[in-house]
Amino acid sequence: MIADPIREGIAGGWKIIDAAATERDLTLEADVVIAGSGAGGGVTAEILAQAGLSVVIVEEGPLKSSSDFRMREREAYPQLYQESAGRQTKDKAITIFQGRSVGGSTTVNWTSSFRTPPGTLEHWRRVHGLSRAGAADLDPWFARMEERLSIAPWPVAPNENNDILRRGCEKLGLPAAAIRRNVKGCWNLGYCGMGCPTNAKQSMLVTTIPGALSRGATLVHRARLERLVVSGDRVVHGIARGVAGPGSQPGAGTIRLVARHFVLASGAIGSPAILLRSAVADPQDLVGRRTFLHPTVVSAAVMPWAVKGFEGAPQTIYSDHFLDSFPVDGPVGYKLEAPPLHPILAGITLPGHGSVHGNWMRDFTNLQVVIALLRDGFHPASSGGRVQLRDDGTPELDYPVGEVLWDGMRRAYLSMAEIQFAAGAKTVMSLHADGVPMASWAQAKAAILSLPMAALHARVVSAPVMGGCAMGPDARSAVVDERGRHHHVGNLSVHDGSVFPTSIGANPQLSIYGLAARMATELAGELAPARPA
Repeated sequence: MIADPIREGIAGGWKIIDAAATERDLTLEADVVIAGSGAGGGVTAEILAQAGLSVVIVEEGPLKSSSDFRMREREAYPQLYQESAGRQTKDKAITIFQGRSVGGSTTVNWTSSFRTPPGTLEHWRRVHGLSRAGAADLDPWFARMEERLSIAPWPVAPNENNDILRRGCEKLGLPAAAIRRNVKGCWNLGYCGMGCPTNAKQSMLVTTIPGALSRGATLVHRARLERLVVSGDRVVHGIARGVAGPGSQPGAGTIRLVARHFVLASGAIGSPAILLRSAVADPQDLVGRRTFLHPTVVSAAVMPWAVKGFEGAPQTIYSDHFLDSFPVDGPVGYKLEAPPLHPILAGITLPGHGSVHGNWMRDFTNLQVVIALLRDGFHPASSGGRVQLRDDGTPELDYPVGEVLWDGMRRAYLSMAEIQFAAGAKTVMSLHADGVPMASWAQAKAAILSLPMAALHARVVSAPVMGGCAMGPDARSAVVDERGRHHHVGNLSVHDGSVFPTSIGANPQLSIYGLAARMATELAGELAPARPA
């Protein structure tokens, strides 16, 4: 039987409160309150708790653990994802996959771990004035988190879905390489997106959150931080309320959170939303603006042999050729990867209706998929989207797609189709409302060049969300400084991907880990009790 560290910790006396099951009002006091338990919140919680500070972690999603992870899509999406894996942009043109449970998206991501690309860091220095974001500044923090989370090359051969991407690139003379993963003792099951049932994935759920709880931190789950109450340049307290599940109305009881310092780590949609609901000082109207996705398009291929993309580590091969071929502020570049294939996710993504859709699902075992993650926010015409509030205070992302991105998406469709045919595909289809099955590269090239590139035609998805609380030295153009400290509120910080001035052009979890580790260590140095000499 596989040990469940969460259930063992609860039995051992961890301080955990289920806010949705609490009807009475509560007041919790701590040195630091952290909103969010994902990459930024988890790292911050452990570092502050290790420094001897009292910490309260507030997480909107539920506390689920390996005992609950049964590799079933129909259970995982409602339990572990924002809006049951149905979160979309305001115009419904882009689907956004984000985690919503203790551990955040680290509980459900596919383990891909990249350091922030040097070109991105140089752009941040040159264009956004970040003086502490060079590779030499951040490499020690990346190395620290790589050791903490067992991030290392994956020694196992890629599954067929990923190896087809590698072989297609090799045939065309394009570079491809293996992705490092944050795993320890991985069973190579392929169901990372539904929560790891063996605790091999070194997510915040099994690493930093237990690390903080074992040092006395308190976890409040199924609790939405509705607002911060600010007086002058200080947060006086926060107000949270229980929420039973995605789309549920908050409960009647309130939790009053009193602390010396508050850290927002609710992600690049959640953190701006808290600031907007709280009407925190924002004289330049910056909060929620310049929020970036990696808009992602998909190419599906039917191979003459079984692929079984649902078996084996889900995402282990990538190619940056089409990122490195363009300057960061030039035509939009894109990263190529091969995602896992599971029937529900494939069924809602594949095109067509009736027999057309049925034919795709019939060939599911032979299906191979490549995705292209577009790097957004570098070209002068790419300003990203904006987080806004609905009437009920919940956030939504308005993300108009301009010609710069549409051009990149068309080029990405072409690149993916050529690679898949080079690898031996029988049929390729760009996932696009007007796409048709294509039997040769020549046919594919002509068909893709004729596709109308428009919202709700191209099937666009994204997992990472970045920006919306950008960091920078100037309060006229940034929400926080490079320490993560809010420019206008003295005891408020942001420690998540919302501080990125652009997208980064790579899966962002390690970038968040490294930045959060530095920010949290500096914050601990300011707040931690003096230790005897």
